Amino acid sequence: MNIAVVGGHRCSKKNYEIGQKIGELIAKEGWILLSGGGPGIMKASCQGAKKAGGLTVGILPSYDGKEANKFIDVKLTTGLGYARNVLIIRSADAIIAVDGEYGTLSEIAFAFNEPKPIIGINTWKIKGLKQVKTPKAAINYIKLAFKRRKNA
Repeated sequence: MNIAVVGGHRCSKKNYEIGQKIGELIAKEGWILLSGGGPGIMKASCQGAKKAGGLTVGILPSYDGKEANKFIDVKLTTGLGYARNVLIIRSADAIIAVDGEYGTLSEIAFAFNEPKPIIGINTWKIKGLKQVKTPKAAINYIKLAFKRRKNA
């Protein structure tokens, strides 16, 4: 499974730690972590995934990929700027949004057009976005959604 972690390129220490824990839990499930590949929540989640031996993929906005954080295993350069947000969402089986500003809001909006779990922690309060308080709750929600889909 590919799990996208989206969020601000700037974040508080608390949200950075949440991002790290999410990445770690994604890796422990054996899932692949997708992100925009940059700093902030993207870096935090990739750092957590690498700590747990996971695979990270950065779908980058530039042609050269220089903005990629050091925890990205696979760099996919697009040259699309923020338009690459659609690729992140379309490539994911589930999306977790942490913190974030308008770029994150666009990813959440794109995700609403997809039949996949969308979870938020300390992010935009929007109808249809499942709000949880902890990384573990986000992972449990995704596991339950996958189980329901499999049994449907």
